[in-house]
Amino acid sequence: MTVYDLKVGQSGTIHNIDGDERLAKRLLALGCIANTEIEIKKIAPLGDPIIVNFRGLNLALRKSDAKNIYLKDSEVV
Repeated sequence: MTVYDLKVGQSGTIHNIDGDERLAKRLLALGCIANTEIEIKKIAPLGDPIIVNFRGLNLALRKSDAKNIYLKDSEVV
């Protein structure tokens, strides 16, 4: 399951980040690392971007980037 699969108000625990190395480095610098809880705050009408919150930070993610953030399956609420 990825961040893209979550609905507004749902949260999960990050397992790992795949895809573009530049994206991974940027998210890691912001504190978006494994075992961090991430919550969906808002999804734009056309599904892009997705506003997420982790560690008290709101961040807009492209749909393609959200598909590269994998969650621990048992941790989705």
